[in-house]
Amino acid sequence: MNKNMINYDDIKSIIDSTYKEEEIKLIDKAYKFAMKKHKNKMRRTNEPYITHPLSVAKILLDINVDYITICAALLHETINHGNTTYEELSEEFGNDIANIVNIVSKINKLKLNDEKESSSTYLRKIVIGLSEDVRVLFIKLADRLHNMRTIWALSPDEQKQKANETMNVLIPIAHRLGINSIKSELEDLCLKYLKPDIYEEIKEELASSKEELDEVLQNMKENICELLLENDIKFEIKGRVKSIHSIYNKMQNGHQFKDIYDILALRLILEKESDCYLAVGLIHSKFRPLPKRFKDYISMPKENMYQSIHTTIFGVDGYIFEIQLRTHEMNEIAEHGIASHWSYKEHGSAKIQNIMEQKLEMFRNIIEENKEEDDINLNDAINQEFLSNLIYCFTPKGDVVELPDKASPIDFAYRIHSEVGNTTVGAIVNDKLVTLNHELKDGDIVKIQTNKNQSPSIEWLNIVKTSQARNKIKAYFSKQEKVNYEEKGKILLEKELRKQKISFAEFNNNENLNKILNTLKLKDVNEIYFGIGSIRYTASYIVSLINDDNMKKDVLIDKILPRVKKENKNYNSDILVEGTGNIKVNLAKCCMPVNGDEIIGYVTKGTGITVHKKNCINIKDVKERLINVSWNNSNNNEYLTKISITTNSLKDILFDIIKIFSLLKINIISFEKYKIDSVYNYNLVIKIKNLNEYEKLLKEFKKISSITNVERI
Repeated sequence: MNKNMINYDDIKSIIDSTYKEEEIKLIDKAYKFAMKKHKNKMRRTNEPYITHPLSVAKILLDINVDYITICAALLHETINHGNTTYEELSEEFGNDIANIVNIVSKINKLKLNDEKESSSTYLRKIVIGLSEDVRVLFIKLADRLHNMRTIWALSPDEQKQKANETMNVLIPIAHRLGINSIKSELEDLCLKYLKPDIYEEIKEELASSKEELDEVLQNMKENICELLLENDIKFEIKGRVKSIHSIYNKMQNGHQFKDIYDILALRLILEKESDCYLAVGLIHSKFRPLPKRFKDYISMPKENMYQSIHTTIFGVDGYIFEIQLRTHEMNEIAEHGIASHWSYKEHGSAKIQNIMEQKLEMFRNIIEENKEEDDINLNDAINQEFLSNLIYCFTPKGDVVELPDKASPIDFAYRIHSEVGNTTVGAIVNDKLVTLNHELKDGDIVKIQTNKNQSPSIEWLNIVKTSQARNKIKAYFSKQEKVNYEEKGKILLEKELRKQKISFAEFNNNENLNKILNTLKLKDVNEIYFGIGSIRYTASYIVSLINDDNMKKDVLIDKILPRVKKENKNYNSDILVEGTGNIKVNLAKCCMPVNGDEIIGYVTKGTGITVHKKNCINIKDVKERLINVSWNNSNNNEYLTKISITTNSLKDILFDIIKIFSLLKINIISFEKYKIDSVYNYNLVIKIKNLNEYEKLLKEFKKISSITNVERI
């Protein structure tokens, strides 16, 4: 057995000194349960399988998570690799732990299938898992870190796939959560397997100068220690050479290794906040600072709670050093992010959870705005806003506002409140009046000027950088457009009524309105106005509905459609209409037919031909105005349809459903889940090419025992 292999005794002492007695008992129970489930199983490293959950737990202990996270970490592979069920875990360890393990298990099944598949798909699925409990993410990051440490056991292709997935998906999330200790190691490991030549080159360069760099670091540490001790300041000091990945990033900007001057760093951990300022002043008095390299994140913390003073100085022997100064608590958050305080509710975890929720809301805004786009466009949007460099601006009262790089004052305004954004007329940045397309910079103090009579400009859509602002602007104009169409429609209707010598009061009685609303399936009179104003219906057509204008099918076709050569050709390409051509054809929204369904056409008064499934309830008793139509099988279009999934499951199986759609490469446009008597059920709108794809879906759904029925609705 490998003498370096981890066992439970290696982490037991940390557990015993960290958690309460009842919490320790549950952790011990989780370990014994996992040990039993993984008995006689081996990893590809030829180590017992239990070493993986133990290693994950050890990584998480180092960042001070709560006992529930440690239990879930020890159990996180018992479903996928231990023949355990959610119900069994829930009974043994409670719902919180069972839910976390269940979600981690599902996330671990979702892989990037090939290099062509956008990482945004994976990102979306991770967000679904994260939205209920952020501790899922802590475990996923620790799980990946240990897997990357042992990735040498995989094939070269598997190594590359795993490293790509880590770099594109998990490292940016670790960065945004501030879990630097995991992020930094993952970056180096990814570089090692994605660009092994460059990794080894930097490693060799560092090794060749290690003795010299260590000596310089030690010399600088002694100088600073002497300076602080002379002034009775208590401190800890740590020196390091920057990570291989950090050096690689600098080389990407065109530097040669020998030209990179700031690869040495010192960190001072002090007792009090005031000591940080006193210490940096003393250091600057002896070592000249580099201009524009001083950052005070203590008085102006980042939104992820990061606090530290950063400065860069000319140190001993001509070397340049980056110095960081922070308290012990600041250091804990800087290294371990929000995970470090997740368990301590009395110390503000509500605020931490709120920060996490804000970041997930950013994700949801991006996904909502780009839901009709393909994965590549969505991935670009995510990279631009969520994973790009962020800046931290301030309100005049000192509140922090996190924004993507180069955001505008309009983005800032909408971050504060929708009404502030909608009424923005100007902005003052650092006491100077700026234009609304001004690019904000890190540390700017922004005051938004508003006027209650102001409204957004459509040009703002070309200025803003955040999906939140873009969505709010679009929502405003959508509402305004609806009002304008309604006003226009009412004017056109009144004009048509005067033309036909019908009084508005006569038209507007309850009997007539109900007849129109029922015929067109509209909610109220404003929707009638909107339909006319947006040219969905003509005013004359609306008036004709109260006159029972029942024309025969062939007469109506000739009336509403242009006269063209009769042939079985339709320029909409989806539907062939018997005996006519160049006809406006709509697929009915009530039954949502797809290629392969038996269909029939219904000739409407004003909107062309609507195609229904033959068994659609809305045309069940219709005798007139029906026309034969057929599918044009030469096209390869996709069609929307809605399905209802009924289950007998007391737990959410959305991940199982999503996995099937991902496997068959079928797009989900929207979904909703609801409970009836504590049982989960789902309604989804999807895009499929034909009935064959739907049959494949049904076949896969039958493999999930908890699904009792699937039907199109």
